[in-house]
Amino acid sequence: MIGGSAEFTAAGTCYQVVGQGQPVVLIHGVGLNKEMWGGQVVGLADTYQVIVYDMLGHGASPRPPANIDLKGYAEQLLELLDHLHLEKVTVIGFSMGGLIARAFALHFPQRLEALVVLNSVFNRSEQQRAGVIERTAQAAEHGPDANAEAALSRWFSLEYQGANPAQIKALRQTLAENDPQGYLTTYSLFATQDMYRAEDLGSLTMPTLIATGELDPGSTAQMARQLAQKIPDAEVVVLEQQRHMMPMESPRLVNRMLLEFLDRALAAPVSQKENRL
Repeated sequence: MIGGSAEFTAAGTCYQVVGQGQPVVLIHGVGLNKEMWGGQVVGLADTYQVIVYDMLGHGASPRPPANIDLKGYAEQLLELLDHLHLEKVTVIGFSMGGLIARAFALHFPQRLEALVVLNSVFNRSEQQRAGVIERTAQAAEHGPDANAEAALSRWFSLEYQGANPAQIKALRQTLAENDPQGYLTTYSLFATQDMYRAEDLGSLTMPTLIATGELDPGSTAQMARQLAQKIPDAEVVVLEQQRHMMPMESPRLVNRMLLEFLDRALAAPVSQKENRL
């Protein structure tokens, strides 16, 4: 669990703020919620102000309208920043959160100091697209946990699943408890919007990191490299032996990568860096 009490914006977005320093906002993936970032909150909050929130249709945030597009999810983040009186932030998006982070960067670039996209999708092959469309149909028919077992097998190594049964059980329960309409609306966008305004990515000028795991079957190293090629001067990192849920499975490794990027992109004061070591 993330320390501190949850708060709400006027529009109903549920969020938490931990730490002090330059603000960093973390966006979770489909079917999850802000609690997935516990390891990153612990690792980053000594140096940065870490903000986590539940995307529309997830956790304690409201349902999205059925006809929403990615810009609507980006506008949820904009409303959160305005609520917190934050002019510019760094946004770190994971999986579906990476699509939202990209959309936010395209629609509201003036509000970004830096951009990080973790384990996200870009330019799916026809086979990959067919697979995720099929999972969308299964979720529509059977509910948010229709693909839970297959998803957890893709997301985590067998070793991690075996060593952390309580966490895996809790994640399975989180998936099952999702609002069916909110989950399906979000998953449908995740399934279809990997090329959202891809032709405009060359306009982004903020420091950008694109990263994924070497063994992530849905958000592949090839996707990360192709996405990074579209964004001027974007860095790309592929973490060896890591699967999709690397922020949870290997938080220290991911945090080290994030802190190195943030220190370069945001030039954190030396005194704060020394306190972290």
